[in-house]
Amino acid sequence: MVTQAGHDLAAEQAVIGAALLAPNLMADLAATLAPGDFGRPAHGVLWEAMCGMHAAGTPTDPITVTAHLAETGQLGKVGGAPYLHTLTTQTPSTGNAAHYAGIVADLAKRRKVADVGAQLAQLATSGADAADLVAAGRAMLDDAEVPGGWSPLVPLGRGRHLPVFPAELLPDWVAEQVFAVAEFTQTPIDAAGSIALACLSTAAGGRAEVEVRGSWREPTNLFTVVVLPPGSRKSAVFAAMVGPILLAEKALAERTAPAIIEAELSAKVAGKAAEKAALAAANADPAARDTLIAEATAAAMNAEAITVPVKPQLVADDVTSETAQQILAAQGGRIAVLSPEGGIFATMAGRYSGTPNLEVFLKGHAGDMMRVDRLSRDGGHVDKPALTMGLAVQPEILRDIAGMPGFRGLGLLARILFALPENTVGRRKIGADPIPTQVAAEYHAHLHALVLTLAEWTDPAVLVLTPQANDAVLDIERQVEPRLAPGGAWSHVVDWGSKYTGAVVRIAGLIHLAEHLHDGWGKPVGVDTIERAALIGEYYAAHALGAFDDMGSDQATRNARTILAWIERTNTRAFTKREVFRALKSTQIPTAADFDAPLSVLEAHGYLRQLDPPTPKRAGGRPPSPSYLVNPEVHQPAATVHPLAARKAA
Repeated sequence: MVTQAGHDLAAEQAVIGAALLAPNLMADLAATLAPGDFGRPAHGVLWEAMCGMHAAGTPTDPITVTAHLAETGQLGKVGGAPYLHTLTTQTPSTGNAAHYAGIVADLAKRRKVADVGAQLAQLATSGADAADLVAAGRAMLDDAEVPGGWSPLVPLGRGRHLPVFPAELLPDWVAEQVFAVAEFTQTPIDAAGSIALACLSTAAGGRAEVEVRGSWREPTNLFTVVVLPPGSRKSAVFAAMVGPILLAEKALAERTAPAIIEAELSAKVAGKAAEKAALAAANADPAARDTLIAEATAAAMNAEAITVPVKPQLVADDVTSETAQQILAAQGGRIAVLSPEGGIFATMAGRYSGTPNLEVFLKGHAGDMMRVDRLSRDGGHVDKPALTMGLAVQPEILRDIAGMPGFRGLGLLARILFALPENTVGRRKIGADPIPTQVAAEYHAHLHALVLTLAEWTDPAVLVLTPQANDAVLDIERQVEPRLAPGGAWSHVVDWGSKYTGAVVRIAGLIHLAEHLHDGWGKPVGVDTIERAALIGEYYAAHALGAFDDMGSDQATRNARTILAWIERTNTRAFTKREVFRALKSTQIPTAADFDAPLSVLEAHGYLRQLDPPTPKRAGGRPPSPSYLVNPEVHQPAATVHPLAARKAA
């Protein structure tokens, strides 16, 4: 059946199913069909993988294809192993594979011709001359006649088509708040999702740790950084997500206030008694002085032994390294830096002291013992510091921190979970639905309860894993290790990748505690929790690659990404240089000449094709603007991710 989208689902399934059942057919089928000929995106992904396996001499039987897709992380994108089984069972006959391939190829050609019409219509409104339109039409029709007329896209760095934060994998009361805040503020769901994890980290950091295989323990504090441009309503998202943390901090302070007052009064009385005893000993005659000195010593020691509780503090803002160290010592080893700005990075780099000081942040993430103010009377150490960071920074700051002394070399960037969401400014819905009262109330109550339940723990609660969960962590380690090898997918971010499994374990611990608010420490962490955390980890892995790539890329590539984002956002099929200049001119790409380099980058990567240069006008004046066609593959829809409803149903 041919759908409205112009593809025959049954024919596509029959072609792929035949190739799975009879791998010897791949040579002829691969020559007939390109991945872009399939109308269903998952089929295109699957066919591209099978063509690559065939070119490498690997058989395309179901078992081998399933293993290959699992190893490359694409199995979920094509529907999982059950869908591959469905393809083989719904194939009428492998002998008719060429016939089904012809149907798919013919419909692909029809879609290309339809795209030609859309591109010409768009180009006609861009101000191009009639002669240029005719030439463009002929060139497009020629491309439509040639199978695979466009070369395969060469990825423009790793920052393109990054996945959306899988908020549905969080506990329901957290996920619903994340979705509601994203809708009300009209911000990417990644922002509220990453800040939600930072809030859970604030509640549990320093109060719980996850034990893996009996000897390896991970604390439950995280560093999350969301990268958003100015005007993205970062403050509104922070207010909605962090508000309950601040109210819980206030409740803790009120609960501790009587004990503070009592201790201060006791210390004052004991101090006066010690002073009185010391004065009596000083004025006593020699016969009684020894006894009175002993009494004065006892009184002084009694006064010294009284400890005044510190007013509880959960959140700090733009603190210096020294201040953070002092707060950690005073607050039992935990504090969170939550801010819609990234000024703390400049502070770490030595904005005030002139010297970078990252030790407190490195140890605060790892939980390594930290010595505090050793020269003072209260000098000592923090056994297991737990520092949380939840920040939103502008793209310029992301690029700046890569060059800050020690940030990469000492391992600070390796500890950060980056989120690079798509910019929604300019496409936001006006009058979006407010956050439902019940959703906000439940989020507030549960987060408040999590904070207060864990607040009294001095030694961290130990969360153990079930045997199946321990096996799942081992599987993650097996998957990660080859990626870190020279030439592996993560070989250029070994520092970050080496901490990946630990980050997944930390996220699992937070999910577990959020789902068992009052007794999480008494229940083992199950395999389902590890698997959900691993999927969130995959999201952060993709975004980390994009972040590190962006931190090291040149200006032309960054501007090319800006143009590509405009093409995708506006569904542009053809345009002139003048048109894109009018749409994007800014301080980042200020002049028309600045568009030449990024447009060339997009051409070299297969995203664009420039039409033949227009004929200059004889009478002089402004020359015609160059025109470009967009590779149809740019607008292929991305594969879907796990819906919340599916997890609830399961």
